[in-house]
Amino acid sequence: MGGEPNSLYPFGELNAPARSVLAAIYNGPINTIDYDYQPVILTQLPTLENGDAQIARVTVQPQSQIVDANGNLATLETGVKVKPADCRSDDCVITFDGTDAIEMEQMIVTFRMRPDLTWSDGAPVVADDSIYSFQIQADTEVNSYLIDRTQIYEAADTYVLQWFGIPGFIDPTFFTNFWQPAPRHLWSEFSADQLSSIDVASRTPTGWGPYMVKEWIPNDHITLSKNPYYFRTQDGYPKTDEIIFRFISDPDIALTELIAGRCDVLDPSINLENHVGLLQEMQSAEQAQAFVTTGMSVEWLGLGLNPASYDNGYIVGQDRPNYFEDVYTRQAIAYCLNRQAVVDNVLFGFTSVPASYVPVNHPTYDSNLDAIPYDPEVGISLLEQAGWQDHDDDPSTPRRAISVRNVAYNAPLELNYYTTSTAQRRQVTAILEDSLTECGIGLNVQYFSQNELYSPNGLLFGRQFDLAEYALGVESVEPACHWFMSSEIPNAENEFVGTNITGFQDEEYDSACRTAQGYVRGEQEYLNQYRQTQIIFAEELPAIPLFYRLRIAAARPDVCGFTLDATANPLWNIEDMAVGETCQN
Repeated sequence: MGGEPNSLYPFGELNAPARSVLAAIYNGPINTIDYDYQPVILTQLPTLENGDAQIARVTVQPQSQIVDANGNLATLETGVKVKPADCRSDDCVITFDGTDAIEMEQMIVTFRMRPDLTWSDGAPVVADDSIYSFQIQADTEVNSYLIDRTQIYEAADTYVLQWFGIPGFIDPTFFTNFWQPAPRHLWSEFSADQLSSIDVASRTPTGWGPYMVKEWIPNDHITLSKNPYYFRTQDGYPKTDEIIFRFISDPDIALTELIAGRCDVLDPSINLENHVGLLQEMQSAEQAQAFVTTGMSVEWLGLGLNPASYDNGYIVGQDRPNYFEDVYTRQAIAYCLNRQAVVDNVLFGFTSVPASYVPVNHPTYDSNLDAIPYDPEVGISLLEQAGWQDHDDDPSTPRRAISVRNVAYNAPLELNYYTTSTAQRRQVTAILEDSLTECGIGLNVQYFSQNELYSPNGLLFGRQFDLAEYALGVESVEPACHWFMSSEIPNAENEFVGTNITGFQDEEYDSACRTAQGYVRGEQEYLNQYRQTQIIFAEELPAIPLFYRLRIAAARPDVCGFTLDATANPLWNIEDMAVGETCQN
């Protein structure tokens, strides 16, 4: 792995190595495979179709706690905007008059645990362990968004639980609202706020998965041994008796260890971005197996539509020129970016140029959308329509504003381009800078450290840039339309926290995103509204998606059972992994 776990306490803020190790200790409780969900310790996922989930009509009295029309917790009182029963969109929102009770919708979900689950100390895993987990996370304000929108979470039987949402909260991923069990019989003697710092919970946690912690030698390795009580033991799992996790941050050293046979698998937490070509050669020579996939993470070129300096009103000649107000300028930049050359030359063709913020293989992806191709002629035509002219008949010099709305006459189209100084980003920037120059778009490229670029109220979150290259990713597999909602604009009021660093504001986009989040998977309107956000995004281009980021891993030629999935934990199926002769068993 590329580093040491910061903790093995399952409810803390975990780094990538920690999540990999915990996949071997806990296994689930729900896996996300290929943009879908699979139950591991539940007998089935609850759905509206199988009856384990329902959307009920309930009568809500004034002064009750609800979720309002914008998805925020609120008290039902005069003036609050709500979605009454049978209303899921902004079109049917009402303003509560403060008098009579109203009918709203409430989600009720039943979770059924496998009855054959056992902790690695032999004790049974029961519904009460999930209730205990809910309690300690509520006490320590972990997962507070969902806990705050939970009215009741209770055990209905030894292995059955029920979740009741706050009225008005329609959760698209209701089937995941099951709290990962925690061993009450081992942890309850400690207070909730102690658990993250005691060894029994943070260094040697007891799980129900294929492995358990045997030893943790700081700065060196963690050894896991087979869990004798694993519920799949009778089927011959796990296939390997012992797993050793070593911590090697240097990818060159890690590859050396792989080739020498002292390491079997290189986890994606090792940064192998600059070694894709080498891994291809090693695979051709049968020295290694290379695994490359993409997922929910996207590399973006953010356009500074609304810098923070505009928040008090835009003043021509005083504020930074409003380069991107005209959508033709934004579209022109996309046509003038040779993103395909980046994909081919920097990423060896393992990824693609996106048309949307949603991955191509995602079930909500709008296949009618096409990525804007590299076409300088179209880009130049759009720039000229926006009022940017080639004043000296020299395409290598920046165009100038002749009739550009809210840009001073004769201002050059020369933009500051900010990003980090990694080798890959330098390669990407060089290609994009050359292609933009062909269209008469000049760049002033500046590289910054991670801390400088991403610091609170800094260049990105402080919205102080023209162009910025950065990455966005999510742990969920739900489409991240919220990335570009108005509510996600970092500003002084929210202490510059939010993902919408370009300052994009569009009421139709916000409404489509909110509406999509009010439907559940399987409902047609869920698909319709997410696809509507993609259409609006493609037309307005608040940011330009450069490429889907790679996840890379490697293994020795004789390793079997290891796979790399777009959305799963890298070691989601670690019980299937084996080496050499063990693969035949």
